[in-house]
Amino acid sequence: MKISILGSTGSIGRQAVEVIQKMPDFFEIVSLCGGNNIDELRKQIKLLNPKNVCVKTEENALLLKKEFPKINILYGDEGLVEIAKDTTNDRILVSVSGKTGLKPTLAALENKIDVALANKETLVMAGDIVMARAKETGTKILPVDSEHGAIHQCLSNRNEVEKLIITASGGPFRNKSVEDIKNATVEETLHHPRWNMGKKITIDSATLMNKGLEVIEAHHLFNMPYDKIQVVVHPQSIVHSAVEYVDGSVIAQLGFPSMHIPIQYALTYPHRREGIETRSFDFIKALRLDFEAPDLDKFPCLQLAFEAGKQGGTLPAVMNAANEEAVFMFLNKKISLWNIYEITKRMMEEHRNIKNPSLEEIIEQDIITREKVKSISL
Repeated sequence: MKISILGSTGSIGRQAVEVIQKMPDFFEIVSLCGGNNIDELRKQIKLLNPKNVCVKTEENALLLKKEFPKINILYGDEGLVEIAKDTTNDRILVSVSGKTGLKPTLAALENKIDVALANKETLVMAGDIVMARAKETGTKILPVDSEHGAIHQCLSNRNEVEKLIITASGGPFRNKSVEDIKNATVEETLHHPRWNMGKKITIDSATLMNKGLEVIEAHHLFNMPYDKIQVVVHPQSIVHSAVEYVDGSVIAQLGFPSMHIPIQYALTYPHRREGIETRSFDFIKALRLDFEAPDLDKFPCLQLAFEAGKQGGTLPAVMNAANEEAVFMFLNKKISLWNIYEITKRMMEEHRNIKNPSLEEIIEQDIITREKVKSISL
C-alpha cells in the first residue's frame, strides 16, 4: 500500500512510522510532511526514502534540498495540499494539528484517495462539507483516534444503534476541585495520567474539550444524532469506546493505552496484521474497569461542544478556533486554564451563527475568531 504521512514528526506521525517499520513488505512511503522538527524529519527521510517531503517554511525546504537533492521538497500549506492530492497514494494519513488538516483532507477526497484521519478539527470545522465530499467521490474516511477507531470496529447496522459510548480518561484533574483547576499550572496540566500526546491535545484532554471535539467528530463520521452520543469517564483507558444496540447488547473495543493499534488498523484497513501491540492485552492484568459520569461543573467545555455541535453552522468552527487560540495562550502562561472555557464561551455567545455555510465562510469565521481571541482582555 502506498501512503503519505502529513504530520510525520508529531506524536501520531512518529508512531505511524513505527507501525510502518514493523511491516515494510506492506507499505511504501510516497511522501512525508513534517513541521519545524527538521532533525526528526531527516531521520525519517533516511529511514523511509520518500519521493516527496514537505516542511513548514521555505527556509527549511532549501536546507533539505541541499541535503537530499533527489527528493522533491515542498513547503507550506500549498505543499501539503500538493502532496495530499497525489494520486500515487492509496491512502493519506492526516495527522497535522489544528485547521491545517482541513484543506489537505478535502484535496485527498477530491482526488479519490482514502484518508486516515487523525485531525479532529477537520470534521469539527466543516464536517458536513467533508463527509459530503467523501460520499460524492466514494472515498473512505478512516478514523485514527482510539475512540472513533473503536466505534468503527464495533459498528455494524447503524439503524439498530441505540447510542455511541465515547470513553474519556478524565485527565489529570478528574479527582480535583474546580479551585484546583482554576489554579492549575501548565506543567500540572501537561501531566496526563494515561496517554503521551502533543501539548495541545493534552490540554484539551485536561479540560475535556478533547472529548467534546470527539463528540462532534463522531456525529459526522457515523451520522449519529447528538442525543445518541454519550461520554463516559473511564480512568483506566482500557475500553476505548462502545456501541449499544436497540436490543440492549453492548459491543466494546478493549486494549491497553496505545495509539499503535488504532493507527495500524486505519492504515491496513480492511485487513488486520500482526503489529507492535500483538498479544499485548491480558484480561487478568486489566484487573478492574471503572466508569462514571463526567462532571460538567468541573469540565464545562464538554457542554460547550455539545451545544456547538447541536446548533451546527459556523458555531463549531468558532468554538474550535477560540479554544485552540486560548490553549496556546495558556501554554504561553498568558491566561489560566479556566480562562480557556471563559474565552471559548464568550466567543460562542458573541457569534452570529451562519447556517449551511460554505467552506469560505467557515474559514473566514475561523480567522475572525482567532483575531478576536488574540486581542481579548480578561
